[in-house]
Amino acid sequence: MAAGTVPAKQVKLVVLDMAGTTVADGGLVELAFESAARELGVEAGSERHEAMLADVRATMGESKISVFRRLFGDEELAQRANIGFEAAYDRLVGEGHCAPIPGAVEAIERLRGAGLTVVLTTGFSGPTQQRIIETLGWQDLVDLALSPADAGGRGRPYPDLALAAFLRTHAADDVAEMAVVGDTGYDMQCGVRSGAGLVAGVLTGAHGAERLRADGATKVLASVADLPALVL
Repeated sequence: MAAGTVPAKQVKLVVLDMAGTTVADGGLVELAFESAARELGVEAGSERHEAMLADVRATMGESKISVFRRLFGDEELAQRANIGFEAAYDRLVGEGHCAPIPGAVEAIERLRGAGLTVVLTTGFSGPTQQRIIETLGWQDLVDLALSPADAGGRGRPYPDLALAAFLRTHAADDVAEMAVVGDTGYDMQCGVRSGAGLVAGVLTGAHGAERLRADGATKVLASVADLPALVL
């Protein structure tokens, strides 16, 4: 079945992005990138820095190590950049620079209360994902949390994270009974490629409605807080 062909009310599994979708991080991705780039000699404000930052903005939602491999063109440099990025992001999260998107916790609780399975996915590493979950006190909020390493190493726009959620939870009999929700075009591509019946974009993060629809969104919502009304 093609994405979007199953009525939203038949959704059994909801795969939610984190930063920009359920978590408001206040631009921490860009701040952490600047810190990592600076460690590798790319100064803020330089032409190279601005070009790299534009790429980071355009590819929000993609696995971070994939972004750094493209930007630096060298595996060792990419790994160093990724380590620096994760350390900076972890520090900023620890300083209290992330919070739930308004209504996100309530939405997830309503979904699970109605019997749906909810999985959080991210382009960050597993340790960074867990750091965010622990900081927000979300250890028991969802059924499962997955990072690219949990899906064979490939993050978005590949379908692997959504398919890993489907395979690990056994919550649905058909991928068409899955909803993939995120704030970036890469989230939408992941949803489409996975065969999800509902691919929903939210306007609380990196990309606007036009980009979300162009990359396959079957629905665009103001925020994840509107999701229960769509699927329940």
